[in-house]
Amino acid sequence: MTDIAFSSHKPSFSPLRLQDRSLAWQVGAVALGTLFLALSSYIEVPMVPVPVTMQTFAVTLIGALYGWRLGAITIAAWLVEGAVGFPVLAGGAAGVAHFVGPTGGYLFAFPVTGALVGWLSERGWNGNRVVLAFAAMLLGNLACLVLGTAWLAVMIGAEKAITFGFLPFIVGGLLKSALGAATLMALRGSRAKPANP
Repeated sequence: MTDIAFSSHKPSFSPLRLQDRSLAWQVGAVALGTLFLALSSYIEVPMVPVPVTMQTFAVTLIGALYGWRLGAITIAAWLVEGAVGFPVLAGGAAGVAHFVGPTGGYLFAFPVTGALVGWLSERGWNGNRVVLAFAAMLLGNLACLVLGTAWLAVMIGAEKAITFGFLPFIVGGLLKSALGAATLMALRGSRAKPANP
């Protein structure tokens, strides 16, 4: 029971160590993070009313690598880019209309998702413990689905929202959570390797 700590204030695993970097480094990380999020938006399987993308993979990974504060800031910056017209949302979409349509709840859930995963990661649910890293990613994906489906339910009704906005994304959420945990493990492994003489 004591293995799962919630009291740590400093990240126990942070391969980027952004909390120790200068403001310029952090601003650069935000810019690179928004680019990564934009690229993940172009990996898309069209579905109605909400497409399947790699966005949640990117959102949870940004949270885990950047920590909850900088992760949420990075994700919010990416959403602002999309709102003002940069083609960074799913499939290169842009504009405020996406924030009030069927995808709005998922978009607004992304900073919450990144912050949740970042907060858990800073407390040991990270690349040092692959099962906990997977659980953190899965909880982040679940939070995104629940908030997005709740928004969708207001628009099309609860039954249709669950049928079209929740159930089709469960398997993808599991797979993206596993991929996220594996990515964190790989980053941890690459940091642990000694440098060649």
